[in-house]
Amino acid sequence: MKVLVVDDSKVMRVILSRILKEMGHEVVEAGDGQDALKKVEESGGVGLALVDWNMPVMNGLDFVKALRADTRFWQIPVMMVTTETEMGQVQLALQAGANNYVTKPFTPDVIQEKLKSMGF
Repeated sequence: MKVLVVDDSKVMRVILSRILKEMGHEVVEAGDGQDALKKVEESGGVGLALVDWNMPVMNGLDFVKALRADTRFWQIPVMMVTTETEMGQVQLALQAGANNYVTKPFTPDVIQEKLKSMGF
């Protein structure tokens, strides 16, 4: 499956990409939400998106809202992977359409367990 990793940190994209590739997924990377929307359109869609919250140009919350507003891509599962730990922020993300939420720092096992709980 093709998975989109959206994070302004190159290091974080590499870490997440490695975990996903070890699970057998193909990875597409983007450095911000605007670039991510472009990559989703260019690829014809992805099966899952792992998205950071705090990014320049377009943050993760706005990316989720834009994805959910587009009928071509509204069904793509989204897991937020972020340093935002306040319950209010978690609720905002889930209300906007995120399907799951992981806080940084994390271990590979945490990512794998969350993805398995989502059916991946």
